[in-house]
Amino acid sequence: MQEPTFLILTALAGRAQHGYGIMSDVERISDARVRLRAGTLYAALDRLQSDGLVAADREEIVDGRLRRYYRLTDEGAARLTAEVDRLRQRAEVAGRRLAALPRLDGTASPA
Repeated sequence: MQEPTFLILTALAGRAQHGYGIMSDVERISDARVRLRAGTLYAALDRLQSDGLVAADREEIVDGRLRRYYRLTDEGAARLTAEVDRLRQRAEVAGRRLAALPRLDGTASPA
């Protein structure tokens, strides 16, 4: 799963949000490393919606403009859970290997 997809699904795992809210949440979650542009976000949301991972939740008019909210589907939550598990397993392997990495003095790193 690509990082922007992971971050969008993570943002929606908290609550249903509209586009600007998702963009702001993704920036916050990623410590400002990922800043989605509107075109990128809405293309991703269209793809995620057609894949059944997100769905339109509701719409409202704010200051004369349509605001559409999106929510995570059960399938989206399952896919995000699987990705979190995959990343956790990879991080554990990396951590074990780093712990076994020899230090400059020739000894193993403390575990």
